[in-house]
Amino acid sequence: MTAAHRPAALRDVALLFLRLGATAFGGPAAHIAMMREEVVRRRRWMTDQQFLDLLGATNLIPGPNSTEMAIHLGYAQAGRAGLLAAGAGFIVPATAIVLALAWVYARYGATPTAAHLLYGVQPVIIAVVLQALLALGRQALQAPRLQVAAGIALGLYLAGVDELLLLGAGALLGAAARRPRGKSSFLVAAPALGAAAAAASAAAPTTPVSLAAMFAVFVKIGAVLYGSGYVLLAFLRSDFVVRLGWLTERQLLEAIAVGQVTPGPLFTTATFIGYLLGGIPGALLATLGIFLPAFVFVAISHPFIPRLRRSPGAAAVLDGVNAVSWALMAGVTLQLGRSAIVDGWTAAIAAAAGAILWRRPVNSAWLVAAGAALGLLLRR
Repeated sequence: MTAAHRPAALRDVALLFLRLGATAFGGPAAHIAMMREEVVRRRRWMTDQQFLDLLGATNLIPGPNSTEMAIHLGYAQAGRAGLLAAGAGFIVPATAIVLALAWVYARYGATPTAAHLLYGVQPVIIAVVLQALLALGRQALQAPRLQVAAGIALGLYLAGVDELLLLGAGALLGAAARRPRGKSSFLVAAPALGAAAAAASAAAPTTPVSLAAMFAVFVKIGAVLYGSGYVLLAFLRSDFVVRLGWLTERQLLEAIAVGQVTPGPLFTTATFIGYLLGGIPGALLATLGIFLPAFVFVAISHPFIPRLRRSPGAAAVLDGVNAVSWALMAGVTLQLGRSAIVDGWTAAIAAAAGAILWRRPVNSAWLVAAGAALGLLLRR
């Protein structure tokens, strides 16, 4: 896909994603923003358009978006070996950290907290994401119809409409743009997309924990889950609290909390749950189960992405998906911003980080470290 395929690429890929896996706080939107900074701005491995095409492709398949983006980027840079190096590099540091926290939790019965650190880190993450949104928006929303589509998609997302339905509508917009009066068909269809209410189900009696059954549940979740970490919470609650009775509501919420305060993919919440249910073997099986489908889906879909861009019809569909993907990222940023920017100090940290990023391409890991130090200082 790029001209950056060189002998040292595999080592470069492995080192980059190991570092991102250990320092990328803030959830999928922040992870993707950091990846763009590294592979587009700093290393120039690909263009913004190529990056957007990969981002659109990750939104078309189930699984953890930022992890799949890492796998796609590794594949683009170093082939199938890069696919494995980037994916494992992004996942392993977070898995190790979560495993250590799960051990502490299991021994002492308390969830480790990083409230003071996150007080300063979260507004920095918002600034990083906003900077990436502005840059990607200039590429993804060039046509007026795409700007309209992104605005509608953002409003519908904030109103609770399912992400998969919105992405499907974006694909329809792209397809409609290839025929006369195609734009109107999307504008009529998109507002009709509604959010379905989840049906309440009775709690199932507790059944004995089985590592094989647990592995199967995590493979299923990784293979069918679209959307944000909140969707992951719904899947985990349905299976492990309601249906199987293996976790309490409190344990599930604490598992999600650990996934949020550690770097790397939120799906390492599975590592925490696996440890609680089956020790180290359970943690490893849970991690493998929830991430395995992502590697399979990326390996299957990645070779077709350049062909999509070369085909006029498929490129139009991908443009529509990219516009909606941008809107979803913007919606997540708004939701995160409400909890990250809570007072004058956090607003000032976000503004300062944004100003620095606007003036020069600073490595966001340094900004995260500075935000953490400020958080500790201010909260003391």
